[in-house]
Amino acid sequence: MIYPKAIAALIEQFQKFPSVGPKSAQRMAFYLLRMPTADVENFAKAIIEAKHNTHTCDVCFNLSASSPCEICSSTQRDRSVICVVSETKDLIAIEKTNEYKGLYHVLQGLISPIDGIGAEDIRIKELLNRLTNEEVKEIILALSPSVEGEATSLYLTKLIKPFGIKVSRIAFGLPVGADLEYADEMTIAKAIEGRHEI
Repeated sequence: MIYPKAIAALIEQFQKFPSVGPKSAQRMAFYLLRMPTADVENFAKAIIEAKHNTHTCDVCFNLSASSPCEICSSTQRDRSVICVVSETKDLIAIEKTNEYKGLYHVLQGLISPIDGIGAEDIRIKELLNRLTNEEVKEIILALSPSVEGEATSLYLTKLIKPFGIKVSRIAFGLPVGADLEYADEMTIAKAIEGRHEI
């Protein structure tokens, strides 16, 4: 089917979102066209405001309304510990637990030679600069157990160790409430590797 130019352009824009194919983009475009005009205008306004009013923290590279961000400027945070994550969404997931009280560093990606992303393309240099300027005693690597996450973790560990700073990694394994028989081999292996005494 040949769409009117405006609808085709809208579908094309939705297809730019991650994991959105032609059919999903078409559904979203037609849903948007059925919405009341006021809702569409509010939606467009929210997108523009988010784009204009969201900045990157100059210290940790978290997305924020200000720089430094609320976490970096808080006097209640433990400044001796930095948790390294690949994206802001990972930081948010950790914050939701209300367990971690240190600072963060958002790499804004992972090393991935296949995708043409090297160490110089993510915020590694800025992390190392923080280690020379701050009283950091521990770095917690909270990177995914993917090939890219493993490669980035190994690379960071080699760079951080000469600073004499403790490098730890979050444990991986079985989610709470999961049945062992349904877990894959890698998950079980990581659970055994990350075991601790009770």
